[in-house]
Amino acid sequence: MVFVDFNMKYLCSLHGLIRGENMELGRDSDTGGQVKYVVELARALGSMPGVYRVDLLTRQVSAPDVDWTYAEPSEMLNRKNTENLMQGLGESSGAYIIRIPFGPKDKYVQKELLWPHIPEFVDAALTHIIQISKVLGEQVGSGQPIWPVAIHGHYADAGDAAALLSGALNVPMVFTGHSLGRDKLEQLLKQGRLSRDEINTTYKIMRRIEAEELSLDASEIVITSTRQEIEEQWRLYDGFDPVLERKLRARIKRGVSCHGRFMPRMVVIPPGIEFHHIVRHNGDVDGEVERDEGSPASPDPPIWSEIMHFFSNPRKPMILALARPDPKKNITTLVKAFGECRPLRELANLTLIMGNRDDIDEMSGTNAALLLSILKLIDKYDLYGQVAYPKHHKQSDVPDIYRLAAKTKGVFINPAFIEPFGLTLIEAAAYGLPIVATKNGGPVDIHRVLDNGLLVDPHDQQSIADALLKLVSDKQLWERCRQNGLKNIHQFSWPEHCKSYLSRISSCKQRQPRWQRSDDGLDNSESDSPGDSWRDIHDLSLNLKLSLEGDKNEGGSTLDNSLDTEENAVTGKNKLENAVLALSNRTIGGTQKADHNVASGKFPALRRRKYVFVIAADCDTTSDFLEIIKKVVEAAGKDNSAGFIGFVLSTALTILELHSLLVSGGLSPLAFDAFICNSGSELYYPSSSTEDNHGLPFLVDLDYRFHTEYRWGGEGLRKTLVRWAASVNDKKGEEGKIVEEDESRSTIHCYAFEVTNPQMIPPVKELRKLMRIQALRCHVIYCQNGTKLHVIPVLASRSQALRYLHVRWGIDLSNVVVIAGECGDTDYEGLLGGVHKTVILKGVGESARKLHANRNYSLEDVISFDSHNVIQVDEACDSYDIRASLEKLGVLKGQ
Repeated sequence: MVFVDFNMKYLCSLHGLIRGENMELGRDSDTGGQVKYVVELARALGSMPGVYRVDLLTRQVSAPDVDWTYAEPSEMLNRKNTENLMQGLGESSGAYIIRIPFGPKDKYVQKELLWPHIPEFVDAALTHIIQISKVLGEQVGSGQPIWPVAIHGHYADAGDAAALLSGALNVPMVFTGHSLGRDKLEQLLKQGRLSRDEINTTYKIMRRIEAEELSLDASEIVITSTRQEIEEQWRLYDGFDPVLERKLRARIKRGVSCHGRFMPRMVVIPPGIEFHHIVRHNGDVDGEVERDEGSPASPDPPIWSEIMHFFSNPRKPMILALARPDPKKNITTLVKAFGECRPLRELANLTLIMGNRDDIDEMSGTNAALLLSILKLIDKYDLYGQVAYPKHHKQSDVPDIYRLAAKTKGVFINPAFIEPFGLTLIEAAAYGLPIVATKNGGPVDIHRVLDNGLLVDPHDQQSIADALLKLVSDKQLWERCRQNGLKNIHQFSWPEHCKSYLSRISSCKQRQPRWQRSDDGLDNSESDSPGDSWRDIHDLSLNLKLSLEGDKNEGGSTLDNSLDTEENAVTGKNKLENAVLALSNRTIGGTQKADHNVASGKFPALRRRKYVFVIAADCDTTSDFLEIIKKVVEAAGKDNSAGFIGFVLSTALTILELHSLLVSGGLSPLAFDAFICNSGSELYYPSSSTEDNHGLPFLVDLDYRFHTEYRWGGEGLRKTLVRWAASVNDKKGEEGKIVEEDESRSTIHCYAFEVTNPQMIPPVKELRKLMRIQALRCHVIYCQNGTKLHVIPVLASRSQALRYLHVRWGIDLSNVVVIAGECGDTDYEGLLGGVHKTVILKGVGESARKLHANRNYSLEDVISFDSHNVIQVDEACDSYDIRASLEKLGVLKGQ
């Protein structure tokens, strides 16, 4: 197994309270098994050969109601031993928790309220990664930055952030969903307690699902805990189809073109567990008592007495459930099953470890209601003396709780309606406890490996009672399950997990910022392969069929027959060569010179700017845009006499249209530092020379094009879009052509379409869904009041172009000011979030609101309008009003 030298990885897990020791698992719904998993994964990876450093990025929380340790900027989980340090591996190796400040200050909030603040995390995390890359480069990289080999997002919010970080840095992304939004939505709808709108309001479920779809678009590898998660949960998503994944994989293996279609690798790697600290109990209660009478022994752990004092007969086997008070954990059904089965009550006690609480009235509404319902059931069935429900426990108490249950010859149960994995089942098995577990989700795979218990239907109360009774009453079955678990548990160790994990990472095609990349040697790793499991591959048809309807085909045949007439497999190298050749024909010439100039650093202007003003207002007319440009430049006034302020134009216009606009307004391109065009798919710089540039004073940044090349569908995508446009026109036949390709405005990385009737065009979310169903990864944007459609690379955007300038030229994002309208193109929301400052021009772009009317989630789930970095300027503002707003933001000094 070959690992990258000085291998560096970043893990992202944004919500909950994360620290290396004394984790407060169960404190709230955000601080659960995922927290333990990511901490132990970071610690285990940091100890593996070939891995130099692992950073676990999370939120810094400084609030009066949480411990001060969560406000510490960093925490070391482990580091390489002193022998490695003496061998010159540097002082920064090992695993760390890095806490990034973002979101409401001095307040710990639930994950559903963090969505608008994710861009702020991305910008701050990007700055950290760049700084660490430079530090490691000085220590062990001969002065060259050492970029991460992967960024791994955990859960939907961190997946959203990891996708943006991956795109900004051009490094591979890995994703683990842990719990998936579409599955949760289905479960909540089945329960019937909340309507779809109520679910969305409470859980921000549609925002979460979109983040998971983006994670599928951007990820090279998706790590799951079980095969069930792939086949039954991920298949609910527009961007993943297990049958299509295998077909694409087969085509790649045989050198047959996939026509721009991509699927992430789905890989099953069960979580690990630390075994070194496990001390199992081989005795039982009676044996312990007899031994105590004849010889002294160490005192029992305090948590034992906390639990045992609940029981009138503590010698009975203990049924143990360990879960936070969450309805999906199905604890109420367990209590009912126990309460209504007299034989079970006579044979066993029940222990419910449901997080920590001081006062039920101070708990969240859902958790408090569930706990009260459990207490009422205990009273209803008169279970006093038979059920334990301690108020407090420490994370360090959990092993002792498992040992107590095993000591009484008890059983561990996880009755959740659905369990993504079930780490507690592995922990219980490691302590010699047989299990009863839900048949929905990860426990199926765990039971297949361990064979140490019984699976039940979580909705079947009688089935739960029967399984528990069978295990506690049949001592031979209990012992057989115990021994099976102990014999097979080694398959879930962290070293085994990390070996599988690193082998998958090493198969990714390594990417990094192009201008820093070493071209020595050839990279033989697979590129964009959907996976490397070849189960039943010889039985798969290689035919790809496409439907332009908006629903997934359960048969997996979602690609068009006509595509199979184009079996011209093109390597990544040929794609890039063709792109360079076509550039002179489809945009501007002189590309080789432009590439040389940009790469050799002849654009120092951005590096010396103290502030950068990004003019990104989406106006009704180009003349309105020109007026705003003039107002912003005028607002800078004499403050820019020393050249400390730079100007960047960010627009859906092409560079040709933008040039004509500037000339018509008497503005020189040399007055600006950069031009983000075609909705963020193209980046240009001004040039004083027009030689070999068709008389245009611009140079294209080819590095940016390579940077955003990832998963670009190319000609296969274009042909699909053309057929889609034809199908839209056919359906609206009486209206004439509604949408048609605009070749004159299209570029290498932007397919443009003219929309003659914006009222008749499908919403952007429908086209985005259609492209995902067909495994075409792209960013769909309606612009210029819906009269234009741009389809660009999935990780390209106007906001991502700003992050590229941060990475490429070192501009300080906190000193960037974005001037935007009150509304705009469908990518408008991405311009407002982050650490930069924003001036919103009220009334500008107002007519574009219709483009945002048919949304899955509200803008408030994306943008934090109450941020101190956002200021609004009244309608019909002039340059003085804009200047006043810049003074309020502290950018300009008052005159």
